[in-house]
Amino acid sequence: MNAVAADPAPSRRVGAFVEPLLGLAVILLGWELAARVLAGTFILASPLEVARYLAQNTGLMSRALAETLGNAALGFLWGNLAAVALATVAILWPVTQRTLSGLALLVFCLPLVATGPILRVLYGPGDGPQVTLAAMAVYYTTYVPLLVGLRAAPSSWFELIRSYGRGRGSELVHVRAMAALPYLFAGLQIAAPAAFLGAMVGEFTGAERGMGVLTIRAMRALDVPATWALACTAAAVSIAAYAAIGALARALTKAPPPVILASPDTSGLRRNKPILNAFITLVLALALWWGAMAAFDLTPFFAKRPGDVLEALLLAPDAAQTRTTLLAALGETAKLVVPGYLAGLALGAGLATLLTLVPAAAAVAMPLAVSLRSVPIVTTAPLAVLLLGRGPAGTITLVAVMVFFPTFVACLHGLRQAPGQILDVLRSYAAGPVARLVHVRLPAMLPAFFAAARMGVPASVLAVTVVEWLGTGQGVGALMALSASLSDYDMLWSSIVVVALVSVLGYAGVAWVEARILSRYAAEQVAR
Repeated sequence: MNAVAADPAPSRRVGAFVEPLLGLAVILLGWELAARVLAGTFILASPLEVARYLAQNTGLMSRALAETLGNAALGFLWGNLAAVALATVAILWPVTQRTLSGLALLVFCLPLVATGPILRVLYGPGDGPQVTLAAMAVYYTTYVPLLVGLRAAPSSWFELIRSYGRGRGSELVHVRAMAALPYLFAGLQIAAPAAFLGAMVGEFTGAERGMGVLTIRAMRALDVPATWALACTAAAVSIAAYAAIGALARALTKAPPPVILASPDTSGLRRNKPILNAFITLVLALALWWGAMAAFDLTPFFAKRPGDVLEALLLAPDAAQTRTTLLAALGETAKLVVPGYLAGLALGAGLATLLTLVPAAAAVAMPLAVSLRSVPIVTTAPLAVLLLGRGPAGTITLVAVMVFFPTFVACLHGLRQAPGQILDVLRSYAAGPVARLVHVRLPAMLPAFFAAARMGVPASVLAVTVVEWLGTGQGVGALMALSASLSDYDMLWSSIVVVALVSVLGYAGVAWVEARILSRYAAEQVAR
């Protein structure tokens, strides 16, 4: 008697559609219940109210969405092209890597709250600020994981290339590019919501059209259904982009993760000269800053030079008052950004680990995780403050959400990079899921986790300054917004410089911890 085995492929295909729909149904049900509990508080609109608003204002929303989406797409394109170019140069000429990374980090650490008004003055009317801020929001989130991926290949592959007399160019084309594809797609998935957020922040600075303009009107009118309709539309676009990039990644990256064997390495740590690298980066940054101001012949009243900021902080008659005001605001911000940052890292890594152990939970967790990050913080900040008050709870929550998503995506990707051969060895010894997680998956996740931890530093600063700008009216974010409105450009530029330097110091602290841990668990990330 011949038994015909049932083909499991159709059931898998059905499950691939049914599970997300079930997850969406659970989210909608929870949303509806929460809206009923909070009825009359002007905080949360129900799904039916949102659907009604969208049906009644289809034309208006479509035109605004087309405007913002076009700017976000251009910023996404240019920002990611810049990321690929920077990573390519850094790999081909390793001597430039630390300087390029330092300059790229400095630009990424510039708070959008402050750079938005400056770009509006520089560009004038038009879409320039929106596209630029979208590009600034995404290039570093792609650059960091891409650089990690370009190193994620076994040393034997590079030795084979060199044995044929080929150089770094051949290594890049034949080895590094393919090894980096999964990491590139992870960066692109993180960048998609960030581009939309950057474009909306640009529209907050004086644009005539777009989702950001409608958001300002809705918040001023306390039009809760309109606010949540805009938030849901932005989230839907970001989720669609996230899913499309994920589908493309699955189609193009079918090769299993390689086994990377590298002995613990500390020579890279000894060769590192952080003080010299920091000095070179600082000199180049100051030269570019001064050169850009001189090249465009910008008025010193608005476009401050390095000497102007130095004078405002140290030499001017009111320098002491400027420092006192700035440090007080910075202290208020620091008390909120640190716990939010740590909570976001813990939640992102924890959820990724949970989904590895319990894959069935992804049906609800994945749509919810993407939705949380896809809703622009410029929309949710005032509502969160209204719900949780002007105290630390609302700000810490929003900072944690901003850090959570890139950490979650990066860690989930890192857990999937565990080599199948090693997992098979552990299974042959009857090792359970937890043992495989501890001994294989978590070490494989470490490079991605630390990449997310580094990206999370400026992301948390962006989040806290936006919340302070739009919601609490306290901290350095509110100080920068007030300075821009009063044309106090000495304080505005001083705030930008100080916030960027503090962000760089936080980033450097995370990188210091990363180098020492990865030198033992992922030496290929330190050695090459």
